[in-house]
Amino acid sequence: MVTIHSLVAAARRRLHRAGIPATEANLDARLLAERLLGWDATRYLTQADQAAPAGFADRYQILINRRADREPVAYICGVQEFWDLSFEVSPAVLIPRPETELIVEVFLERFPDRDTPLRVADVCTGSGCLAVAIASERPQAAIVAADISFEALIVARRNADRHGVSRQITWLNTDVLQNVPGPFDAIVSNPPYVPAAEAKTLEPEVIEHEPRQALVAGSDGLSVVRRLLAQSPGRLKPSGSLIFECGFGQAPAVSQLVTQTPGLTLIDIRRDLQGIPRTAVAQRIAEPTIGPR
Repeated sequence: MVTIHSLVAAARRRLHRAGIPATEANLDARLLAERLLGWDATRYLTQADQAAPAGFADRYQILINRRADREPVAYICGVQEFWDLSFEVSPAVLIPRPETELIVEVFLERFPDRDTPLRVADVCTGSGCLAVAIASERPQAAIVAADISFEALIVARRNADRHGVSRQITWLNTDVLQNVPGPFDAIVSNPPYVPAAEAKTLEPEVIEHEPRQALVAGSDGLSVVRRLLAQSPGRLKPSGSLIFECGFGQAPAVSQLVTQTPGLTLIDIRRDLQGIPRTAVAQRIAEPTIGPR
């Protein structure tokens, strides 16, 4: 009798030989089996020693072959969790990362009232994870979600439909904030920030499968950030917030760029759970009120 467990064990060994770390290979082999079976982790743990269903072995092998070719599990399964929400993902969009949730956390801290009407722009929206998460937490927010990739916006629209927040979001196919009308209470963004020279050092799952234009941004990784900073002050309300992600080691350069941008002041650069400075928080400087002479 060929059991589910024995097939998963063989898949784990195959993935490890393909260069995937042992712990990750073990998790991926199990997750792909659970996905194919429609089981949760509890059912797998209690029933994996039973005979594999008819046709399971062949269909499972196809998934394992894709993973051995270093295709991300999220693309194989077609979904990724973010902010306790399930998002459709495809090679048209960057896979949402846990550290990007920090942008949502900061946004909610700066706008704590759930029922306050807000205007928000999500730049480089990708899968729409930030726009949808913010819309789900702030039902009175009106959000403009922009991306240079039309294919990404198709996926993002489906994610908004999936979570019932489509009425709150307007979609724009544009580069950064070009032709995006303000003013906004906040602008959020997870822009591309990988330096071109570092792209080749990324894991195969990233550089060979995720969209390059959502990853790489010029020689120092900050070309999109520069455009975001240049365009944001004129689209923010006085004291409005700009919250965006940056890469490892970029905090000093980002701090300098914000400081040099007329109309913006740096509030903070928040660290992620690994202690890496990850999320820059800036604010539009309110224009001084000129009283009577």
